[in-house]
Amino acid sequence: MSPVVLIGAEDDEHVEALRAALRARGSEAVVLDSLRFPASPRLSLGAALDDVRLEGAPLPRPRAIYLRSLYLSPIGYRVDVAREMEENWRTTLVVFREKSEFLLGLVRRWETLGVPAYNPLLASDRTRKPYQLALLAAAGLPVPDTLWSNDPEAVLAFAAGRRIAYKPLSGGASTRELSPRDLDPARLARLANSPVTFQELLPGEDLRLFVLDGRVLAAFRIEAEEGALDYRQHEQVVERVPVAPDLEAMAAHAARVIGLRFTGMDLKRAADGSFRILELNPSPMFLGFDQRAGTDVLGALADALLAPPS
Repeated sequence: MSPVVLIGAEDDEHVEALRAALRARGSEAVVLDSLRFPASPRLSLGAALDDVRLEGAPLPRPRAIYLRSLYLSPIGYRVDVAREMEENWRTTLVVFREKSEFLLGLVRRWETLGVPAYNPLLASDRTRKPYQLALLAAAGLPVPDTLWSNDPEAVLAFAAGRRIAYKPLSGGASTRELSPRDLDPARLARLANSPVTFQELLPGEDLRLFVLDGRVLAAFRIEAEEGALDYRQHEQVVERVPVAPDLEAMAAHAARVIGLRFTGMDLKRAADGSFRILELNPSPMFLGFDQRAGTDVLGALADALLAPPS
């Protein structure tokens, strides 16, 4: 039987748990440690699409791929190259450039051969925030009113007369509410260093849906600590809730629009009672939800990786 290939850090708890679940189902699981690469493992690609060698031995065409992370940025989560950057930043950036070419080329090969990918690289491109929300809006799906900008005048006009949240375009920094102090000209001038996401502040509850191959596996209502605008690392209550048919259809539609076979979809309730889509995550964390709510997103994902190609 062809192996399932898991691409991510070998010691990532989600990779470890998925490998164990696959092995419990009698399937071989090969982990390509993309965090440590190119230090290890040893990989070689020949001219043919399926000519892939791992540690000197041919690696058969995978049954499926789970793409946790390729770790292609020197400032990415878990990447620690501070010493290398201090010693020779240029060489370090070249290493990441060459790593990117290799790993992206490898995944593209397998996608071209028809290997199911959770998730495909095209979907990763579509999850870039300014593109993702625009695609969802163009498909008629509800998203918050949002501005991405480095233009102080545009920000002032967008924020006038309402509550606004702001956050980075990517990365894990927390969401904050825009204050009068933030609209000071000297502070707005810092936009020249980096564009920022500005978004209408939605007052209602948080909802997380896991969508797999067009169906909602589970939905969770999340209560965060008082004053927290982003529930991550501030969860007080996580409970499984039923999903209305219209919300389930909306989630499946959104996943199709972005091209995600597996996603954690975050929604927030607006003042009118309806939900807005905040984000579709291409590599969501799910173990914490399983542990706190007794669900089995892990098992469903393992089963999907072993399912016959559709």
